[in-house]
Amino acid sequence: MSAVDELDAALLAGKAIPQLHLGDVDEAYRIQAALVERRLNRGERLVGIKMGLTSKAKMAQVGVDEVIWGRLTSGMRVSDGGEVSVGGFIHPRIEPEVAFLIRDGGISAIAPALEIIDSRYADFKFTLPDVIADNTSAAAFVVGSWVPMPSNVDNLGVLLEMDGAVVQAGSTAAILGDPRRAFEQGVALAARYDVDIEDGWVFLAGAATAAVPLAPGAFVRAVVEGLGTASVKAVS
Repeated sequence: MSAVDELDAALLAGKAIPQLHLGDVDEAYRIQAALVERRLNRGERLVGIKMGLTSKAKMAQVGVDEVIWGRLTSGMRVSDGGEVSVGGFIHPRIEPEVAFLIRDGGISAIAPALEIIDSRYADFKFTLPDVIADNTSAAAFVVGSWVPMPSNVDNLGVLLEMDGAVVQAGSTAAILGDPRRAFEQGVALAARYDVDIEDGWVFLAGAATAAVPLAPGAFVRAVVEGLGTASVKAVS
C-alpha cells in the first residue's frame, strides 16, 4: 500500500498505523494533498487551513525552525456548542486556538476556537514529514462567534476548561509571539505549494496551550480574553 492508502485506511477505520519514517518535507506535502483529495472525492470541500508547530518549544522539540500547515475540510467542522463523535478517532486530543476569517487575502475577523487532533500513527509518535503527510493530525475543529479584530492579539489570556474545570491556561503569545505571524507564515507556506487562500476560509493559527486527551462525555470550552468562548461536547 502507498502512504496515502495507509493513512486514508487508518482514518476511515480509526486504527493506528506504524510510523512511515518519511524523509522529505516536499514529498510529505504531496502525500497530504493526495490524502485530502480523497476526502474531497467523498463529498467534502476545503474550508480553510490550519497551522502546526507554532510554539517555539514544539519547534525546538522536533528540531525545526518553521511552522507546518494542513488543510481543513467541511467534514471536520463542528458547530459551536455542538457534539463531536470521537468513537471513530484513534487517540483524540483537544486544544484551544484562535481562528481568523479570511477576506480579500487578509484577516477580516477573529474568533475563539478548539481543534481536535488525532494522529493516525501508533502512540502519537511521528517524524516531521510523517505528521505533515497525516495532514498535521487534523481531525475536527470548532469556531466560536466572529468578532472584529482588536488592535492587539499578541497576549490574550486563554483557558481550556473540561467539565467546568480549568485544565490548561496560556496565552496567544504562545502562537509565534503573535498569532498574526502564524497567518503570515501560513499564507506564504500554502502559496509555496500552489494553494491560494480563498474568501470565507477559516485559518486556525495554532494552539495556545498543550492538548489534552478527549474522551466521550466531556464538555470542553475554550475561553479567550476579549473574544469569547467556543465549546463542544464529545460523544461516542
